[in-house]
Amino acid sequence: MAELMAILLFISICVALMAGYPVAFTLGGVSLLFAGIGILTGSFDPGYLSALPNRLFGIMNNQTMLAVPLFVFMGVMLERSRVAEDLLESMSRLFGTLRGGLAISVCVVGALLAASTGIVGATVVTMGLLALPTMLRRGYDPAISTGTLAATGTLGQIIPPSIVLVLLGDVMSSAYQQAQLKMGIFSPKTVSVGDLFVGALLPGLLLVGLYILYIIGVAILQPKKLPALSKEELGDVEWGKLLKALVPPLILIGAVLGSILAGYATPTEAAALGAVGAMLLALSKKKLNFTQLRDVAYGTTEISAMVFMILIGASLFSLVFRGFGGEALIEDVFAQLPGGVLGAFFLVMLVIFLLGFILDFIEITFVVVPIVGPVLLAMGLDPVWLGVMIALNLQTSFLTPPFGFALFYLRGVTPPSIPTSTIYKGVVPFILIQLALLVIAYIFPGLITWLPEQVYGS
Repeated sequence: MAELMAILLFISICVALMAGYPVAFTLGGVSLLFAGIGILTGSFDPGYLSALPNRLFGIMNNQTMLAVPLFVFMGVMLERSRVAEDLLESMSRLFGTLRGGLAISVCVVGALLAASTGIVGATVVTMGLLALPTMLRRGYDPAISTGTLAATGTLGQIIPPSIVLVLLGDVMSSAYQQAQLKMGIFSPKTVSVGDLFVGALLPGLLLVGLYILYIIGVAILQPKKLPALSKEELGDVEWGKLLKALVPPLILIGAVLGSILAGYATPTEAAALGAVGAMLLALSKKKLNFTQLRDVAYGTTEISAMVFMILIGASLFSLVFRGFGGEALIEDVFAQLPGGVLGAFFLVMLVIFLLGFILDFIEITFVVVPIVGPVLLAMGLDPVWLGVMIALNLQTSFLTPPFGFALFYLRGVTPPSIPTSTIYKGVVPFILIQLALLVIAYIFPGLITWLPEQVYGS
């Protein structure tokens, strides 16, 4: 009876989320409803709910999660400072004379914005407004243009500092400690957000390289789809303007990531540094005033409140699911799969990929990962490798229709003359590239684990 209730709980939450109900209240409300039914039927121990206050205080006292509002503030402030506009104009002049040069410029600027803002919605909308009209006017294929813009906008989910990695780092740390306790290790090691940041750096850069290689390949094989622009049309490269647009974001990226890599700051401290740096950058561009600061603070508060409410709802779901014996059920299913740990890993990755079609990355992070993470880690998988692989998989959820958020954001700024089917068609090659990177990282795990070993010597 209890195991059946655990399965029904998970299915009910997925159905409610697909129906469009708010995530945080769906997680908490449905879980409480099932807990009440379980208490009445004798299949749920109410003692599990007594752990909820400690969970809530744990969320409030979690220093790592402070990085979320700080990184959001940094990203929103930079988005309002016209960093993308200056970068895109300069990069277009630098690469525009090449076939596919505008698309390459979009990839390079998208990578820089990913490492400085990390907010998918802001990046996709900004780049769509700035670059898409120019690309279409210059004769670029609409599908490739929209696909490039949507895909580069999602780079902020894997290139650190990334909100996904912050949330995953907290969830994976808890899962890793649970796994070690099950294995009889009573002085458990931890995995930090900084570990995931370092582990995701090389895969993130490789993904940018793969995007650019794809664009170059299309430009060579189908030059009409990505025409080159004349130097007279673009104008000369203004190196002073290019450096002025490029250097400040690079300094900010170097300060945030460099302080983490060098061990001088935790991700939370680096996020605070980034928030101050973003304000200074806005001030240098004369884009900082009281109204701007107020709007950025409101935007940060709205996004952060959403994340923390979802985290509270997910904590309640986790307690109720465990109270129904759901964790033991998952362990039994994984133990009976052919292929052992590899079979379990592939099943989890497949489920996460398929859920990405209908659920948001935050929902998957807080609902699915706490369930499967401890079981997979107890089977011996490396926590940093597993965390980055899940992050790479979650990135596809922004591009997979019908609920890919990057597709929604881009649709909002795309001319009505371009049908939604064209956008869907354009993102398919980039989804395949992301899946190819997952295969590469599986075959060569050192792509993820090598840099953390060099930085932390473990």
